[in-house]
Amino acid sequence: MEFDITPPAECRTMSEVRAGVDSLDRLLVELIAERFRYMDAAARIKTERETVRDEGRKAQVLGNVADHARELDVPVELVANLWERLVESSIAYELGRFDATPAAQA
Repeated sequence: MEFDITPPAECRTMSEVRAGVDSLDRLLVELIAERFRYMDAAARIKTERETVRDEGRKAQVLGNVADHARELDVPVELVANLWERLVESSIAYELGRFDATPAAQA
């Protein structure tokens, strides 16, 4: 990924560091918003509420991010904890969205 910020290894001031962190935080929020739009799509596509929680898929997602964290030399436990919360929040969000769909009203 390319960003219009000073790369971490080239930062010489805390202002550069903070600008980089702030820029990445904005990007992360944008990516989370896009992820939640996929939850909207899932809620629209699924026909049964029971299919919203899929423990097999959850395990797959958590395994994928743990593997990617290892590849990038990021603390796996930290990433696993973040994604556990993200996935559980996504499931709760999707359940709410599903409950508002015509399929839930049937």
